Amino acid sequence: MTKILLLSDTHSYIDDAILKYVKQADEVWHAGDIGDLKVSDAIKELKPLRAVYGNIDEAKIRGEFPENNRFMCEGVDVWITHIGGYPGAYNVRVREDIRANPPKLFICGHSHILKVMPDKKLNLLHINPGAVGKHGFHKVRTMLRFTIDGTKIDNLEVIEFPK
Repeated sequence: MTKILLLSDTHSYIDDAILKYVKQADEVWHAGDIGDLKVSDAIKELKPLRAVYGNIDEAKIRGEFPENNRFMCEGVDVWITHIGGYPGAYNVRVREDIRANPPKLFICGHSHILKVMPDKKLNLLHINPGAVGKHGFHKVRTMLRFTIDGTKIDNLEVIEFPK
């Protein structure tokens, strides 16, 4: 079983409250808009990090992280991208690829809106952890944690912080 902490849209913000949850995870996944390498460096000091760059991320971050990160976690095919849309409204950049070869877990950020929803047509789970940074219109900062055990995605928990 792998314990995952999923966050997005840090916009250069990291603090001890976030890092407390990083320490409890086996892996951390970041769905873009990192903002500053100090964020990813702080996470990588503690746990393995899988991340993508977002639309606000500059050249240094884009040089370190890809636009799309597709990988296997145990028996789950995972695809992380920053701007991906959601079931019924996938972004044009990923729409054809996701239909042709859907992952089991599709993760994106960008909207600052926490969303977990199945795509029954493509048989995948879509997750957006919302935004855990302080920049943006969101009223509550959020991230998610869950487990992957073989092919099972389970124990989903929303973590909220005041803005």
